[in-house]
Amino acid sequence: MSNDKIILHLDLDAFFASVEEREHPKYKGKPVIVGADPKNGQGRGVVATCNYLAREFGVRSAMPISKAWKLCPRGIYVRPNFELYAKVSHDIMSLIKKYPDKFEQVSVDEGFLDVTNKVKDYEEAEKLAGKIKKEILNKEKVTCSVGIGPNKLIAKLASDYKKPYGTTVIKPEDARKFISKLNVRKLPGIGPKTEAVLKELKIETVNQLAKTDVKTLVDTFGVFGYRMHEMSLGIDESEVTEEYETKSLGRETTFEEDVDNPEIVFNAIGELVDEFHEEIIASDIQFKTVSIKIRYENFETHTRAKTFEFYTNEKQLVKDAANQLCQPFLNIGRKIRLVGVRVSGLNLGEKQKTLKEV
Repeated sequence: MSNDKIILHLDLDAFFASVEEREHPKYKGKPVIVGADPKNGQGRGVVATCNYLAREFGVRSAMPISKAWKLCPRGIYVRPNFELYAKVSHDIMSLIKKYPDKFEQVSVDEGFLDVTNKVKDYEEAEKLAGKIKKEILNKEKVTCSVGIGPNKLIAKLASDYKKPYGTTVIKPEDARKFISKLNVRKLPGIGPKTEAVLKELKIETVNQLAKTDVKTLVDTFGVFGYRMHEMSLGIDESEVTEEYETKSLGRETTFEEDVDNPEIVFNAIGELVDEFHEEIIASDIQFKTVSIKIRYENFETHTRAKTFEFYTNEKQLVKDAANQLCQPFLNIGRKIRLVGVRVSGLNLGEKQKTLKEV
């Protein structure tokens, strides 16, 4: 493990919910859930995020909104305001960029800072983290947690260790001990399906993963098996890179009731495109590919895409292409639960700096 770098990972705490609390002081001290309309427990869709008070009731991101309502019926339920979140994120990331040698934004609410040449040791790095946290709180009225470590992997895992508004310092000599007791699910790239396979191999902790023969991992997971082995040892040689590239941009919506009326689907597509097209123009983005997602009432999901021979930012082209792509899935005697629209194959203009895929 390289021990000559000092990396910070900054993670904004319950970001969407924190911004809503900032904008609506009356929400302070109450459980705040950002996501679909719960409709008194009959709502569709999921939780986008929630504050820490809501989490005490068992509410979690990606949870069905109906379940969140059962767990926390007296919470404050708010529909997402992605345009506002993108603006606040841009303002915060602009504040951060002056501190490190290199800064890499990896999502709307997190980024890596390489401060190797800005501080002499981990004690100074911790003081710098405190300064950054205070500036964000004072100027933007939201909190963040910071992890400090010898590489991006350790720093990211550390930032999640003490939330909210925590700082966790993991020096090189302590990295293996720190990660060994973590659940394998904490490692980047290990989702529910990979976790289930690992469990079949009797691997649940990072320490157990580290003791597993590399050949077994590669035979089971392919090339990712090598990466899993490296992560289990705390190894991460990836650099903090300055550019943050948006790969796609879009929206999706879950209908309050399953629908079979094409007009309702087309209207929903139009509203979704209207929502994210403002970000396309504001961020100086052009695209080549339009894709749609259709989910039927039985949760069967289909995607289709169309690629133009040219870059464009025309709203009507997105709507027309999306409607055309949807057509084969309509009027076939099946009801639709969800529809989504996304653009990709992006050409990023000069103004495009910190937009997140949402």
